[in-house]
Amino acid sequence: MGGSKWIKAKMALGLKLNSCLYVSRTLEDSPAVVAPPPPPISGRLSDGALMSPPTPLDSDHRLKMPTTPTPSSSGLRLPKHSSKSSKKICAICLTTIKPGHGHAIFTAECSHSFHFHCITSNVKHGKQSCPVCIAKWKEIPLQVPTTDKSHRERPGTNNVSWSQDDAWTTVARGVPSPRRDSASLSHAAEPTLFDDDEMTIDQPDATRFSSSSNNGHFNGGLEVKTFPEVSAVQRSKSYNNFSILIHLKAPVTAGPQKNLELSQNSRAPIDLVTVLDVSGSMAGSKLALLKRAMGFVIQNLGPSDRLSVIAFSSTARRLFPLRRMTDNGRHEATQAVNALSSNGGTNIAEALRKGAKVITDRKWKNPVCSIILLSDGQDTYTINSPSGRSARSGNQSLLPMSMHRDSACGIHIPVHVFGFGADHDAISMHSISEASGGTFSFIEAENVIQDAFAQCIGGLLSVVVQELRVEVECIDPVVRFVSIKSGSYKTSLADDERNGVIEVGDLYAEEERDFLVTTNIPIGGFHDEMSLMHVRCVYKNPVSKNLVKFDSVNNVIIQRPVEESGSLVVSMEVDKQRNRVRAAEAMAEARAAAERADLASAVSVLEKCRRELSETMSARAGDRLCVSLDAELKEMQERMANRRVYETSGRAYVLSGLSSHSWQRATARGDSTDSTSLVQAYQTPSMVDMVNLSQTMYFGSPSPRPTIRPTRSFPARTRPR
Repeated sequence: MGGSKWIKAKMALGLKLNSCLYVSRTLEDSPAVVAPPPPPISGRLSDGALMSPPTPLDSDHRLKMPTTPTPSSSGLRLPKHSSKSSKKICAICLTTIKPGHGHAIFTAECSHSFHFHCITSNVKHGKQSCPVCIAKWKEIPLQVPTTDKSHRERPGTNNVSWSQDDAWTTVARGVPSPRRDSASLSHAAEPTLFDDDEMTIDQPDATRFSSSSNNGHFNGGLEVKTFPEVSAVQRSKSYNNFSILIHLKAPVTAGPQKNLELSQNSRAPIDLVTVLDVSGSMAGSKLALLKRAMGFVIQNLGPSDRLSVIAFSSTARRLFPLRRMTDNGRHEATQAVNALSSNGGTNIAEALRKGAKVITDRKWKNPVCSIILLSDGQDTYTINSPSGRSARSGNQSLLPMSMHRDSACGIHIPVHVFGFGADHDAISMHSISEASGGTFSFIEAENVIQDAFAQCIGGLLSVVVQELRVEVECIDPVVRFVSIKSGSYKTSLADDERNGVIEVGDLYAEEERDFLVTTNIPIGGFHDEMSLMHVRCVYKNPVSKNLVKFDSVNNVIIQRPVEESGSLVVSMEVDKQRNRVRAAEAMAEARAAAERADLASAVSVLEKCRRELSETMSARAGDRLCVSLDAELKEMQERMANRRVYETSGRAYVLSGLSSHSWQRATARGDSTDSTSLVQAYQTPSMVDMVNLSQTMYFGSPSPRPTIRPTRSFPARTRPR
């Protein structure tokens, strides 16, 4: 470079140009490498804005900061760590280094080249070594505003060697100066205590909501119905394992997307912690789609809701504390998520510990709290730990003991887990969700991540019942309870077997639960009717925070005629729920056989259950639930066709189904199969509305997305028009 050009470049950039510039630690060592943040975006963010791939220059030849590399069908390929290749590709943004394309180029003394704006961003975050050869830096360069022509060289800055191209020095003037934003905050030292959460705000007019009345947006209280298996048992006969169905339905509230202003005032605000896998396997389209899905979550949280994000790879890091999703909060959260890059291993256990710490250390608390975990791989740290414990053995070692729902001192926060792709550890993911009281979803197709997240938050943003406890009590002195079929919900029977409890927990708006209680009807009696059971419910209204107690209006009563009056007619409602329980038990038995590598027995168990269901009264009547259960069992048979199919998708599919049935809550199973002709299970209206919103907020011209498929187990709930 000629002398005049050298002076011109030096004055324009305001930099001391010297020897060598080094950057961060190796990609493997950094848990969540933060790329340069995107420029501020005003107003509501579109998916396109959130997920736009890196474009070096716009039409006016202004520099654009990259977010994530352009997705491709083969994923993101890292450059070979050679001097030759590293001079052609920037090791930070992984895009081509080519003279004349508007980028200032820096070549270090170790011969590795980088875009100037990439290297200065890494320096700004305190990186101390070359990302290619791991050479330690001796001096750190600083970037200063280019308008400061009176800049004096500072001690500790390095000179850089520029290639001979005047266009580069011209474009370099547009590189923004360092600023304090969410990306830089994410690399600040983490506090010892996570008690820096933003203060919650009280909900206006909360006292006007009472679930024991028909006021406000809770359309009445919790609905309780009971159905005896048959209406009459002859007095001279006994009836063992007599089933009584308890049906619960949560009250109605305004959906989160119907009227945002109204729903923010009438629903319980949430503290949400998302724990996101940004390991190397998430590179390319996976990370891009995850960012877009998080953008949807951020935009659909209200100003009373708070969000914190944990990003993890080899280690885990909190990107920002629990922060209310006001306009500023959304903007900063979006910047932090958009700045994520993928690298390193998968340390799920540390990520969950950090997520639990955000919850336990918080100074303020919203009424609803939950954790969302997404991972596409297996924990590469805990599984091979020195202690020899294996997460795949089912010991739930990835979840902190304090978060187990059975722990006496636990924080009892549900973790809703999303296993992504064919390589995730479905056994560990399912164990985490079961132990914490959350759900496990299997995301088979990458482009349904957003819809799966939408379904989940559609429920979380509509919680209307908390800490629900159902108490059952025998009335007739000779009646005793035999069992309570409640899936994964904790139940207990008194020593005298005359009282029982079901710990249900939270319910979303219009969510339904069905529990089967069995008892034995003895011979004898001198009355024409027999009172069997009484139901009592206790729960907390999350908005008013009032404790609600009420007893069912009617006891469960059956007739005891002296003479038999015709054949017994079994309740259709009881028959359907017995079919659901029978199918869930068959799935669990088949899964156990498959894990023993006995796929033939697993398929046989499912086939036998299908035959038994087809012979039931509800199946012969063409009940939609039976049709759905049969279709689900059939697909599980197909996914157990051979070991390869079971390992890649069958196991996760079955575990997702078991999670859905055991909690009677929707779990996503997105794949490429059109499921529009099949009923969708356990979805609430708020979930459906949020998924519809997700599918309409899809910008650009992407490839078609498959319909998200929740576990097929219960007909879609009918909604009043």
